[in-house]
Amino acid sequence: MKIGLFGGTFNPIHRCHLTIALQVKERLSLDRILFIPTGDPPHKSSASLAEARHRLAMVRGAIEGTPGLMISEVEIHRPTKSYSIETVRTLQDEWGPEADLFFITGLDAFLELPTWREAAVLLRLCHFVVVPRPPSRFAALSSMPLLPPLDPRALAALDRNRDDRLEVAVPDGPGLTLLALPPCEASASEIREKLRKGITPSNLLPASVESYIIRHRLYQEDTDRTGVKG
Repeated sequence: MKIGLFGGTFNPIHRCHLTIALQVKERLSLDRILFIPTGDPPHKSSASLAEARHRLAMVRGAIEGTPGLMISEVEIHRPTKSYSIETVRTLQDEWGPEADLFFITGLDAFLELPTWREAAVLLRLCHFVVVPRPPSRFAALSSMPLLPPLDPRALAALDRNRDDRLEVAVPDGPGLTLLALPPCEASASEIREKLRKGITPSNLLPASVESYIIRHRLYQEDTDRTGVKG
C-alpha cells in the first residue's frame, strides 16, 4: 500500500490543498492520502490559528465522500510540539511494514529540511514528494545539503514547466520526487484576511468549510482562540 502523508495547519483547508492531494495521488498512483492537521501549539496562543478541533472538523468535512482521502489525528492528540520524524515513526507502526509512506511537502518547507529534527533519518524512512510553492524555485535545490548533486538544467526545466517530474535517488532511502503541478492560486493567509474583512471567498473554499467558518464565526477580528465571538 502506498500512502501519502499531507500535513499542515489547514487554517483553513482550501481548494488548492484538495487539488494538490488529488493530483499527487493520481500521478504517483497512491492508494490513499492522509491529511494530518497540526495540534494546538503548546504553551502558546495564536490569534490567527483556529483551535485544532475546528481545523480537524473542517478537514473532515472537506474530504468527506472523496475516495482515497482520509484524516489522521496523530498530531492533534500529541500534547507537545510535533516533529515530522515522530509522526512518520508513529504512522509506520500504525500501518506496518507493508505500507510505503510518501511525505508530501511544499518546496519552501523542503528547502528548510536540513534544520528539521533527524532530517537525514527522515530521508531514509519515507519517500519525499516536493510540490511547487512560489516564489521558491526548484533551482534552489542544486546545492542543498543532505541531497546528492542535482543537475541544474533538470531543475530549471521543472521551474519553466518544460518537465513535470524529476526522480532523485537518495542514498539508503526510498527516493525523492520533485513534482511540478499546475499553479493553484489560493493562500490560507489571504483567505483569513478576506474573512477578517467580511469577505467570504467561496471560490477558494469547499462549501462545507465555508459554512463551518460562518457557523462558528472563525477568523473574525473579535474572535478569540476558541472560535467563538466574544
